[in-house]
Amino acid sequence: MSPRKANPFKPTAGRMPPLLVGRDGIIDDFVEGLDDGPGAPGRLMCVTGARGVGKTVMLTEFGRIAKERKWGVVDETASDGLAKRLLERFVPDRPSVNLSVKPSLSVAGLGGFSLGEASVSSQRMPLTLREAMGRRLDVLERRKAGLLITVDEAQSAAREDMVAIATAVQHLTREERNIAFVFAGLPTIVSKWLNDDVLTFLRRAQSERLGDIPLDEVRDAFVDTFEESGIVIDGDALRMAVDATEGYPFMIQLVGYHIWRISYRRQRDGKAAENGMSVSEDDAREGVSNALSRLGDAVHGPELDGLSPVDKTYLLAMAQDDGPSSTSTIAERMGKDVGYANIYRTRLIDAQVIRDVGYGKVDFAIPYLRRYLREHAAYIRMSAHDGR
Repeated sequence: MSPRKANPFKPTAGRMPPLLVGRDGIIDDFVEGLDDGPGAPGRLMCVTGARGVGKTVMLTEFGRIAKERKWGVVDETASDGLAKRLLERFVPDRPSVNLSVKPSLSVAGLGGFSLGEASVSSQRMPLTLREAMGRRLDVLERRKAGLLITVDEAQSAAREDMVAIATAVQHLTREERNIAFVFAGLPTIVSKWLNDDVLTFLRRAQSERLGDIPLDEVRDAFVDTFEESGIVIDGDALRMAVDATEGYPFMIQLVGYHIWRISYRRQRDGKAAENGMSVSEDDAREGVSNALSRLGDAVHGPELDGLSPVDKTYLLAMAQDDGPSSTSTIAERMGKDVGYANIYRTRLIDAQVIRDVGYGKVDFAIPYLRRYLREHAAYIRMSAHDGR
């Protein structure tokens, strides 16, 4: 028996897909930024988008590109203690390095950052982080390289952490050091960080809002990826696969993964046609069904978990329609006036859960969310009621 082939599709957050479909523009901007030197626009970038559009994948690709150029790459995901973790990663394991730290105090509530046996206050952290980054750059720049810092899920960062990082990067950029900073997250980071008076430096960040992929590019990606693994996908099977994705990047990976898996297993077990391996319509149909089941657990559930009870009520009112919903109708179903409903309409549009389709109507921005809401309506209503 020949060795089992690896599935070329990777429907897991942060894992590199076989093709970065539809992302050539943002990648070119980043590469151009590295090549153009300190201060280039592509070196300070904010990547936003709804869940599943490939934000983490983009950060991973940026890191790969930087490493190819022998750059140092530091990847972090925002949560409590972000600045402290960055500082710990920059401190060399040599006692000769003297960072500006003070002895740790066992006093609760002072808001300091622990660093091994030392502590750095929130007021001191920006300068300390800047010194640590500068020392790392001293080494990298001697090799004609630079430093890339990426922060994922930036909407979850504490304000003092973002102040410390932005301040350090700003000063190093002014000094024309070879540094790049890319942060990514849900669309809420635009209002949370880019409009913060203390974080005005981040307003200069090149904004990249990731969206859906044109279906003709999805079709080409499927054909190329299956072909490279020795399987042909065409005809109605290809059409089913492409249409099922609706251009949603995570769904592209899910559909491709499950169709490839089913087709490969069937043909590996001795059922392949004499002219080679190919995807049947049954393979495509079953693969799409499996992908839809997984999409709910991976995207829809987590997305709804992050919304307020009234947000969920608004979405349930929308889900009663087979297509775009009228704002006035949604308000009526919620038992509220249009002004009240519009507050949540705006919130959900900003979060890219729904989209404005004109003429006072909205539709779902996340594929198959309507179907998920209908299938789980009773549970969602109960959880929304409990959350009030």
